[in-house]
Amino acid sequence: MLNIRLNSLLVSPAVLAAALLLGTSAAKAETQATSVDALSQVSQYSQEGKSANSIGQVTSVSQLSDVKPTDWAFQALQSLVERYGCIAGYPDRTYRGNRAMTRYEFAAGLNACMDRVNELIAAATADLVKKEDLATLQKLQEEFAAELATLRGRVDALEAKTATLEKQQFSTTTKLAGEVIFAVTDEFSATPAGGGNNTVFQDRVRLSLNTSFTGKDLLVTRLAAGNATNFTLPGGGSEGLQTFNFGNTGANNVNVDWVAYYTSPIENLKVYIPAVGGLHYDYAPTANPVLDSGDSGSTTLSVFGQRNPIYAIGGGAGIGGTYDLGGGLKVTGGYLADSANNPANKNGLFNGDNSILAQVSYAPTDANFQVAATYVNAYRKGGGIFDAGGNGTAAAVGSLAANSPSVVATSTAAKVNAFGISAAYKFSPTLVFNAFGMYAKANFIDDGFGSQDVWSYGAGLALPDFGAKGNLLGFVVGAAPYAPGRQTGVGTRAGRSIPLHVEGFYKYQINDNISITPGLIWVINPGQVDSNDDALIGTVRTTFTF
Repeated sequence: MLNIRLNSLLVSPAVLAAALLLGTSAAKAETQATSVDALSQVSQYSQEGKSANSIGQVTSVSQLSDVKPTDWAFQALQSLVERYGCIAGYPDRTYRGNRAMTRYEFAAGLNACMDRVNELIAAATADLVKKEDLATLQKLQEEFAAELATLRGRVDALEAKTATLEKQQFSTTTKLAGEVIFAVTDEFSATPAGGGNNTVFQDRVRLSLNTSFTGKDLLVTRLAAGNATNFTLPGGGSEGLQTFNFGNTGANNVNVDWVAYYTSPIENLKVYIPAVGGLHYDYAPTANPVLDSGDSGSTTLSVFGQRNPIYAIGGGAGIGGTYDLGGGLKVTGGYLADSANNPANKNGLFNGDNSILAQVSYAPTDANFQVAATYVNAYRKGGGIFDAGGNGTAAAVGSLAANSPSVVATSTAAKVNAFGISAAYKFSPTLVFNAFGMYAKANFIDDGFGSQDVWSYGAGLALPDFGAKGNLLGFVVGAAPYAPGRQTGVGTRAGRSIPLHVEGFYKYQINDNISITPGLIWVINPGQVDSNDDALIGTVRTTFTF
């Protein structure tokens, strides 16, 4: 057998594209075709290519009407094609252009036959290849060596350019994402000091500019505005706080409420760096896979129903991160400072209100459950303990006694140690249960009233796609943060009753961008006092996303 090596015959299949380019150049030199004619021809080829039999195998080169049958090379190639079936033509049996094929086009056809012979040799069926055919291929290869070399060069260049494009295909991209909430809501039953509450129509708008520089990072710049005012409940707390009340400017003034950068500097490590409006649940897994929507208008009515309140202790600027140990086990840590931008005394990145989070979570991909154990250490003076570092703007989650160190005196500060556990179990894709519990010890500084114990717990049931795809039926039962019997002054203490929270809602997904969510929130013993009237909050929320 002739010494024809596999690698000497092999030419990339992409050579056909290069051949067409060279063939077109040659035809242009011969016919001086105009660019308009070329475009018309491309359009014609495109339409033909869409037909059911746009590319089919032919059995003889003689079927290709634009190949001269008198050339030796034609007859040699014809013999190879008929024996090995290695050339494909088009429905009109031409190579395109209604002209004789160029040497480059012939080289492309020759390459197809060489590839076919190589396949037979590689498949250990070399006995099907005749010595005479190998000799013919070698002779044709010698006669068309220049054209084959040119095609190889073109193919190599194309492959190099393709590799470069694949490596550099990502460009800096910014996408706009928006959410607009319209809510008609009212509070019934409760009779706070100064009278009852009225029916209101409130809104909140969020516009996020999401920018990626590498395809593996994300810079979020969010604008927010809203006009929501909280209902006044007995005891002055924020039981029943709704998601559209959170992050609200109060008068539809636009502000930048969140600027943060997500990146992954090494494998398995995700880093979160907020400059404005950072929250611990922005980076820490909360073990509430359905109901936690980042306080958006797509799941629960209440902020309390979204996640364990331990994640609302502190907020602001700082850094956080999660490391994936594998097997669903993750460790998370972070530090956030409320007034990191303020250089004044008892402010700044380290000397003002701050919080440190440490967490271990477990969520195996092949299981239906997840769990997270969380610890938060915080210094709180400027606002409520559970006010998300003041980023909530409107109010904190839970009763006033549980939240505000300044209940005793405006100068009061608290050192907080909080422990929480959260878990969820997916019985099926359409039935998910979650539960959480939290205990916090708040030690007051320089007020003479010692410390307080704060408790919170709850459970949720989510039924995704209930009634139709995209819909969500949900229920939440629990107790928002409360401090039973906390001393609030000389000879006075907060109530010991548990402010229970009962919630039900149904999100009806009208289309991909619009949903309507009616629901009720029932607050029992608001203000931790059982003699206070219960509060029943009814809401119809419409959410637009784009």
